[in-house]
Amino acid sequence: MFSDHITTYWNQFLGSIKESSSQPLDFSGSFHFGGKEDATSIAALVATGSKTSTGSLLWGYECENKPIPSIGEYNIITDSDDMPVCIIQTTTLSIIPFDEVGEQFAFDGGEGDRSLEGWREMYWEYIQSECERIQKIPTMKTPMVCEYFKVVYNEPFQQEFK
Repeated sequence: MFSDHITTYWNQFLGSIKESSSQPLDFSGSFHFGGKEDATSIAALVATGSKTSTGSLLWGYECENKPIPSIGEYNIITDSDDMPVCIIQTTTLSIIPFDEVGEQFAFDGGEGDRSLEGWREMYWEYIQSECERIQKIPTMKTPMVCEYFKVVYNEPFQQEFK
């Protein structure tokens, strides 16, 4: 299931929502962006609104038999120590070949120099690594799950003491 920190942070978020909101929230889980060494710096980009998009390899979801993200779902973003930083909600989703991802998506990814060229270089390394892991051959047409999200909760984690 979820760690105590994740459960506590989710409950902290739920407690901040006005009671008139009776709509159930689709909590998908928690994750960090990038490798462990980059997770804290990328989480800060998300929390400040510099990063509002991310891409992932469709084949990875298929290989692991996991559903792709869905519009409206919530995820807790964690840092390098797996501590909650903020909660995002997926707003837009599309599946696009790697070589058709556009400049705006790359800019909204918030990382590096925010250029399409920089994004492609960074993501090509990711694609090659993932394809090697799942034994697929990467091409410029490799399908990317391109996701936009918004930060819906950005309060500090409040440790509960027992």
